[in-house]
Amino acid sequence: MIHHLVLFKLKPGVDDEKIEWMMRQTRILLLKIPEVLNVKCGKPLLPDAAWPFFLSVDVESTEKLAMYREDPNHVKFLEEVIRPNTTERLSVDYEMDPGRDVTYS
Repeated sequence: MIHHLVLFKLKPGVDDEKIEWMMRQTRILLLKIPEVLNVKCGKPLLPDAAWPFFLSVDVESTEKLAMYREDPNHVKFLEEVIRPNTTERLSVDYEMDPGRDVTYS
């Protein structure tokens, strides 16, 4: 299983209300993608966090991660939620099943 984690820096003026909207939209749009097994997102407990918004998605394989990235709901999410509200991102993918080669699974 692949755990896809993305941290975001926000544009000036993105307040708590907007972050709450982003969290709702993240769940609404990304959970429509058949390859997605789990979606998490949130905001920091401390107001001066370097990365004040995150999302994570679980998928079965690198092939399914590629399918997730090309899904129309993901593209819509990027265009309507992420790009208008963020300035920078840090993305990391993790393998969660020891010893498993997920490249072709």
